[in-house]
Amino acid sequence: MSDSGGLSRTGLDRMREVLGRAVERGEVPGLVALVHRRGRTHVVTVGTTEAGGDTPMSRDTIFRIASLTKPITAVAAMVLIEECRLRLDDPVDDLLPELADRRVLRRPDGPLEDTVPAERPVTVRDLLTFRLGIGAIFAPPGTYPIQRALADACVDRGPDGPSSGPDEWIKRLGALPLVRQPGTAWMYHTSADVLGVLVARVAGRPYEEFLRERVLAPLGMDDTGYHLPAASLGRLAASYLTDPETGALVRRADVRDGAWDRPPAFPSGGGGPSLLSTADDYLAFCRMLLNKGRHDGGRLLSRPAVELMTTDHLTPAQKAGNEIFLGSGGWGFGIAVDGGRDDLATRPGRFGWTGGLGTTAYTDPAEDLVGVLMTQGAMTSPRPPRVFQDFWTSAYAAIDD
Repeated sequence: MSDSGGLSRTGLDRMREVLGRAVERGEVPGLVALVHRRGRTHVVTVGTTEAGGDTPMSRDTIFRIASLTKPITAVAAMVLIEECRLRLDDPVDDLLPELADRRVLRRPDGPLEDTVPAERPVTVRDLLTFRLGIGAIFAPPGTYPIQRALADACVDRGPDGPSSGPDEWIKRLGALPLVRQPGTAWMYHTSADVLGVLVARVAGRPYEEFLRERVLAPLGMDDTGYHLPAASLGRLAASYLTDPETGALVRRADVRDGAWDRPPAFPSGGGGPSLLSTADDYLAFCRMLLNKGRHDGGRLLSRPAVELMTTDHLTPAQKAGNEIFLGSGGWGFGIAVDGGRDDLATRPGRFGWTGGLGTTAYTDPAEDLVGVLMTQGAMTSPRPPRVFQDFWTSAYAAIDD
């Protein structure tokens, strides 16, 4: 069906029905789903912007996109790499002296004072591939001394982010040892936050200003940013957690509730606090990657830069222990890259990521397809929730050629 971008009407209707059932079951109060293929975009909106509310979800509803911020930060860094203001294998010591002369824990669960010298400096490539040597540690809180130290320093504050500014944040991070030697292991999240600080220092201005001028504005992502104009605040969807005992949705105690009209202390490159965005804005970002760096107004990145970003750069040893995140795939620059096809919701070469507050977006060059799903329900584990799986299954099942 050429007028539907090769997506069947029956399949798209099924997607609406399946996603509607997720709202009926109370898994999320509402959602916006978008599938784009061969120049045609199909949108599903279901539910309301608040649990029990009467404001319906709409195509321009604004969401906290959490870790969907990470690929955008990687693109900002690639802009500077193409201008030769950053180089992939240069140490970051000159720009981030807080990370120079690192010490590394002799073992991840060991005492903070039991360290050895880093075998080499941290590089820009390490940050883009999440091989900095420190990041999220997925164990019960307080299990390891380094976890307690990260919490005590307010370095790791989850989706709400730290209360300190970028310079103070990286100073506190730099006072702690690395968990792994630079370049040896993929560790989630923290590299993206460091990358945002690095971009700001290279640009010589706040990260959000550079991001707005060089990435968001050229792509027409007018509803994307770390804060909102007063006129847009009414379009921001509420955010919810799931009570582990009852399964009921509980509104998040968001430290920024009521403060989204002004910038955060720390504009996070990794998503804590995240960018705010809409499904259509994020589609514009994904379409740029799908089109190898081109967008409606010109070119943001070169084709080789996008190809480099969306190539798996991890060895099996660097992926080890992260299969629950990466599955059979790997990691490019700030973005996951699918490996083998092991179910209907994945495809080799597809790239994208998910956001822990309930968002997912992937681009599939082989199918000329982009999918974006935005919900307000926070993930309860690293495994995708059922509504994510159903969205991707429905999107691929709708292909009709």
